[in-house]
Amino acid sequence: MVPAERLQQIRDRFEYLEACMATGEGDIAALGREYAELKPVVERIHEWEALQGDLTEAEAMLADPEMAALAEEELPALRARLPEVEHALQLALLPRDAADARPAILEIRPGTGGEEAALFAGDLARMYQRYAEARGWRWEVIEEQPSELGGLRELVVRIVGEGVFARLKYESGVHRVQRVPETESGGRIHTSAATVAVLPEAEAVDIEIAPGDIRVDTMRSSGAGGQHVNTTDSAVRITHIPTGVVVTSSEKSQHRNREIAMQVLRTRLFDMERQKAADARASDRKAQVGSGDRSERIRTYNFPQGRMTDHRIGLTLYRLEQILGGDLDEIVDALTAEAQAAQLAEMQ
Repeated sequence: MVPAERLQQIRDRFEYLEACMATGEGDIAALGREYAELKPVVERIHEWEALQGDLTEAEAMLADPEMAALAEEELPALRARLPEVEHALQLALLPRDAADARPAILEIRPGTGGEEAALFAGDLARMYQRYAEARGWRWEVIEEQPSELGGLRELVVRIVGEGVFARLKYESGVHRVQRVPETESGGRIHTSAATVAVLPEAEAVDIEIAPGDIRVDTMRSSGAGGQHVNTTDSAVRITHIPTGVVVTSSEKSQHRNREIAMQVLRTRLFDMERQKAADARASDRKAQVGSGDRSERIRTYNFPQGRMTDHRIGLTLYRLEQILGGDLDEIVDALTAEAQAAQLAEMQ
């Protein structure tokens, strides 16, 4: 189990944060964030210690003839709870991804499959939008390029809310669809794909971009998502010269477009740094979940069978309509549990 010294260090830090917040010392916002992160951990510690105390007390009662019968009645339930409480404490103590609480940039693009892939990209976009709405997250379109038949050539969205990146980070990869396209007269099943990338939003302090490292171009814009016509040269394209990364934004305001494009550029460069660090840590072995490899086929949506299969964890669900309607919690929870299990195994 966890060393008592570490548990005491966590309690001491939590009490220190409480004292600082009560007196108004230090950076209250930063202290508040750390306090909120530690609070559930401390609650798990208290729960585990309380159970340990109850067990010790019940075992001591066995020596008392008058209390032995009561102790024998209580002990099985207390002992049965112990593995569950210890596991919950171990999960709470796992190292946190510092980006989990951040907003995310979601990018969706069609892969192989032509117009059918673009239509599937649109399906995925609606799925994530409904999921975001169900969780009370804010959905802000940065760049949207519709296809001729109502699908998507590209979608870049900023999603803001509680735990956005933590819930969406395992969605990155190639999503495959198997279905009969509406344009298919012979009833044959076609396979097409779309790529999804979920990036934690970068803060200005994460990535420093030298003015000489970027080229800014203005373009004629038809508005975000083509919803309005704007004939001025307001769209902005920023190229990061050292890496070749290109980002665009097509809102009405050129000033706002530059802000948005710089934010997306910082986010992509920050993600590249995170990927490098992750690759260095896992150079000897790749984790099954959360590798972040966006060329990896992670999921198949089979319409004729009404099923969704996540290939990383072997999860198959026969409720495709609900999943595409934004009911993703069971999948996200399973992926999170698998990643946590892998972390626990590494710490053994």
